[in-house]
Amino acid sequence: MQRSALLDRIFWHTLTGPHARFAAGAGGARRYARGFSPILAFADVRQPDFAALAPYCEEGEHFYCEGWSGVSPGGWRIDAESTMYRMVWNAAPPAADGAPAAIALGLAHAHQAVQLAALCRPGPFGPRTIELGDYFGYFDGEQLVAMAGERMHVAGLREISGVCVHPDFQGRGLARQLMAKLVHRQMARGETPFLHVMRANEAAHLLYLRMGFVDYLESVVRVVTPTR
Repeated sequence: MQRSALLDRIFWHTLTGPHARFAAGAGGARRYARGFSPILAFADVRQPDFAALAPYCEEGEHFYCEGWSGVSPGGWRIDAESTMYRMVWNAAPPAADGAPAAIALGLAHAHQAVQLAALCRPGPFGPRTIELGDYFGYFDGEQLVAMAGERMHVAGLREISGVCVHPDFQGRGLARQLMAKLVHRQMARGETPFLHVMRANEAAHLLYLRMGFVDYLESVVRVVTPTR
């Protein structure tokens, strides 16, 4: 499959491909299993099969859904709507590891990672999200103050996600360093890095453009909740 076809429906291709073991759902609908990032994906976003998800979702759960802009189906509520950019790396590989002193994060760091994500709000993040790829962080003593990692991937493409810097440690280039480390590692594996950023997050969008990412597309993103 061509790269553009994979990128256009990256949520679906990830959840039915490399991350199928982390997914739940049936038919033309999938979600990350509980504990991972609360994201939905559909085979056809023009006719999303919410009914197929009903047995796999609980009332009150909040999910992110990309690319769908139709009328809310029965049993679901739209809580928020915005747009986000999907950006793809379009520059030479970084010459070296951008963060050689960063610490590899594992399950022992999951609680701190969730706390930092709740503070910085990088997007959907759960206590098991760091199992979806390599995550690295910086610590101040025992406190995790910055992190970045990987989430979705298909053949030749890998997402950089969960980029967070504690407000007290911003302005030091920590996010750029951690992202450069990930870009360096991914490109050494023959993968093209990509990422998502909300349209409203202008500062992050400009940072990613300066680093070497370019806008691939802008799509609708909604937060939806089952209400049955």
